[in-house]
Amino acid sequence: MSGEPENLVLVYLRRLDEKMDRMAMGVQELKTGMTSVEQQVANLTATQASHTAILSARLDRVETRLDRIERRLDLVEPAR
Repeated sequence: MSGEPENLVLVYLRRLDEKMDRMAMGVQELKTGMTSVEQQVANLTATQASHTAILSARLDRVETRLDRIERRLDLVEPAR
C-alpha cells in the first residue's frame, strides 16, 4: 500500500455494500422459510377440511341411527 490515506467515503461505501449483501441474504432466507410455512398451513387446512367432512358424515349416520332407535322404543312423540 502506498503512503496515501484511504478515502473514507469509499471505506463507508464498502461497509454499506457488505451490509446490504448480508441483508439481501437474510431476506432470501426469510422468503424461503415463509414458503415452507405457507405450504404447511395449506396442508393443515386441507387435512382439517377432510377430517371435518368425515366427522360430519359419521355424525349424520349416528343421528339417523339414533332416530331409528327412538322410534322403535316409542321414545318419540308422534308428529301432530
